[in-house]
Amino acid sequence: MRGVQVNVCTRAWGPCGPRYLLCGVAPRRALCLTTAETTGSGKLEGRKEAGSAVARKRGMDGCVRSFEEIPHTGGRNPWINLVKFWREDRVPHLHEHMEKTFKTLGPIYREHVGNHSSVNIMMPSDIAELFRSEGLHPQRMTLQPWVTHRETRQHSKGVFLKNGEEWRADRLLLNKEVMKSAAVRRFLPLLDEVARDFCQMLWVKVAREGQGKEKKHSLTMDPSPDLFRFALEASCHVIYGERIGLFSSIPSVESQKFIWAVERMLETTPPLIYMPFRLLFLFGAHQWTQHASAWDHIFSHAEERIQKGYQRLSSAKRRSETEADGGQYTGVLGQLMEKGQLSLDLIKANVTELMAGGVDTTAVPLQFALFELGRNPEVQEKVRKQARESWAQAGGDPQKALQGAPLLKGTIKEILRLYPVGTTVQRYPIRDIILQNYHIPAGTLVQACLYPLGRSAEVFEDPNHFDPGRWCSSRKDGQKGDGTGFRSLAFGFGARQCVGRRIAENEMQLLLLHILLSFHLNVSSSEDIRTKCSLILQPETPPKITFSQL
Repeated sequence: MRGVQVNVCTRAWGPCGPRYLLCGVAPRRALCLTTAETTGSGKLEGRKEAGSAVARKRGMDGCVRSFEEIPHTGGRNPWINLVKFWREDRVPHLHEHMEKTFKTLGPIYREHVGNHSSVNIMMPSDIAELFRSEGLHPQRMTLQPWVTHRETRQHSKGVFLKNGEEWRADRLLLNKEVMKSAAVRRFLPLLDEVARDFCQMLWVKVAREGQGKEKKHSLTMDPSPDLFRFALEASCHVIYGERIGLFSSIPSVESQKFIWAVERMLETTPPLIYMPFRLLFLFGAHQWTQHASAWDHIFSHAEERIQKGYQRLSSAKRRSETEADGGQYTGVLGQLMEKGQLSLDLIKANVTELMAGGVDTTAVPLQFALFELGRNPEVQEKVRKQARESWAQAGGDPQKALQGAPLLKGTIKEILRLYPVGTTVQRYPIRDIILQNYHIPAGTLVQACLYPLGRSAEVFEDPNHFDPGRWCSSRKDGQKGDGTGFRSLAFGFGARQCVGRRIAENEMQLLLLHILLSFHLNVSSSEDIRTKCSLILQPETPPKITFSQL
């Protein structure tokens, strides 16, 4: 019955008393339906999914509000809003701006700043509804500066920047090498090797530079430079299948340049996001030059490693023709090359994205983890006790060790709750949806805001308290409300979640495991860390940690 138009007239109470609303198919009008009308005997026909969503989300007056009625920030002119954003220096504190705005406007609001327009949400039930509408080919917000770099340099795009069937085909191939449990079992020993070597390096450093009795030295230091070196060393070992020697007393200049390039790329991305493509080169010339130069260096680093990997793989093939193949794991790059299902250009594009996204995004959460464990000694001791018992029973098997110490995983989830690496997860729903009783048209950019979510008393019990145990399956306290599965979203969700998730999770857990087995952590100040947002959330000033040998 496609030709039938349904009009429902009902009385609703507005701010000025009762009002009569005619609700039909007009997309910008309020839609008013009662439970009976959405779940009746079939007289009101339409999509059942949309009808049930309306029934679930209708307000006290039974009405679904229009998109224009969603509370919004700033004025109607997005360019004036952008000037205000820059003048008030909101970009580096975007996460705090979001938290304040939710407290002022409620659990949903619209924002239009420059070239960027979005609906922002924070409640797990709304995020669950968004997830149900993402479709077979989910789309996140396009980072136009990254796309512009690829197009101007004529580089292929990896899965982070692709959409549609092309994205899905490439992503399924990558999942086999980085997400599947069989792949995790292959690369876990490599991560464990790097984590052990890091702790050995740290032990020597504390013994040499620290103070205290023999074999019980302590050293207070900023661990962030060493953590960045760890993250790069671990990423290279898993992705390229080779060690690059960053734990030596004099790390290579080239590696330090790569870390700098990643940091510069992340810092210059947010200001360029709000700039229209046509004005990018004109008004954002300085920022764009720095951004493009950083990406050029990242690609150059990847190109060099890929060439070495290709030569190493060719040599290994020649040896295997005359010798028994030992089955040595060749890293993600080697696996992709051996199977030959992706072109070399696509391998290069995806490997480069993995490397660029695998340094700061693990090194920075580790800074926060060491700080929180240091200022919560009772929690630290619980995690250490469990880790020590699990390690003793695992017989050197890193997978068994992590499985037996769920508090390690809980620690990472708790850190990413309080300090999410990426402050939002974005989707464009493929159909109209209802969020917080408001109509959201298909194709609207909707952002799940993770920093306000993680610190909301409506979602978490005692949200400012660092408690890794709240994530243990045996506990039922610590979390509130509906949408239980959409509270830990630092790696995204669904088919489009972070492709490097398994590498990052295990990398961070294994390093914390070996650090806690070797050192007691302490901090001189328990004051909260001030944070800033440069595409990823990080400390304004890296915290100093005291490492005491056990």
